[in-house]
Amino acid sequence: MPVSQYMELCLTHPRYGYYTTLDPFGTSGDFTTAPEISQMFGELIGLWAASVWGVMGEPQALNLVELGPGRGTMMADIMRAVKIVPAFREAVSVHLVETSRSLRERQKESLAEVDRPILWHAMLQDVPRGPAIYLANEFFDALPINQMVRQPDGWHERMIDLDEYGDFKYVIGSDPAPQFDLTVPRHLRDAPVDSIYEWRSPVVALELGRRLQAGGAALIIDYGHLRSALGDTLQAVRRHRFDDPLMGPGLADLSAHVDFEALTMNATQFGARAYGAIDQGSFLLALGIDKRAAALRLKATAETAAAISIAFERLIAPNQTGMGAMFKVLGLCHPSVPILPGFGNAAPGTI
Repeated sequence: MPVSQYMELCLTHPRYGYYTTLDPFGTSGDFTTAPEISQMFGELIGLWAASVWGVMGEPQALNLVELGPGRGTMMADIMRAVKIVPAFREAVSVHLVETSRSLRERQKESLAEVDRPILWHAMLQDVPRGPAIYLANEFFDALPINQMVRQPDGWHERMIDLDEYGDFKYVIGSDPAPQFDLTVPRHLRDAPVDSIYEWRSPVVALELGRRLQAGGAALIIDYGHLRSALGDTLQAVRRHRFDDPLMGPGLADLSAHVDFEALTMNATQFGARAYGAIDQGSFLLALGIDKRAAALRLKATAETAAAISIAFERLIAPNQTGMGAMFKVLGLCHPSVPILPGFGNAAPGTI
């Protein structure tokens, strides 16, 4: 089967899929996302959304949409933070795009005290159209990837098969994909033999860009590369350690780097403007995370203040132990939105 089909089954199979059967988040799970590290992350995203609503002209009805909301931690922090902007909060209807039944239950628990309408949807296409702000934190990296391998006669699809012992192994499709080289970015077309090129279906990015025609903005935060590149980035994480993607299907999180160049190109097909992508650390500092951390430390015990400092560094640090440089932030908006906060001098349309 293609790598994309294998990845999709491992993550979303109705009976054995990773997200269907497990709660992967937090210290007791397999990995930790930025909202689980600190409340500061969600709070700043919430105030960012309220600021964007202001530059949109403060529409009286706004869909606040989160793709892949995990446990609902970020949305809970957002809705708590925006209590200081009551007009924005009153305008909001919350929409969560989530396929996992178990995670939907966790989200309901996290958002039990939110007194605004909350609706769940299986796909982005199911969310009502209209002025909206879309949020996607570590969503696109979990979308299935296709892998192609350069051979002397063209690009062949990389696939999953069984070896003589019944274990999974990688194989290369026997026939080249017709004219696939025309879809590969120009700077990669002379790739050496055995090079791997990854690509995702553009459906979600195109749908997001199409929806922005109705007004609004999107914020995408994920790890990946700014320019389309070669390489195998499919990875498995289990109990906060890297694992073999072909071992224990359905028992580990599978993900792959986001190609921000391809994502931006697809999401702007219908006229949306792009800001960034920029480093997460730069974005959070521009939103004032240092000031928020200082304010929280003032009211905290010594132990809690130390934990706040550790979380702050993890969110913004550019080294290997931090998320500041590894994670990128891409902003998208309708052309009528004059500016997106947090992107500084990142001019519209740049990547």
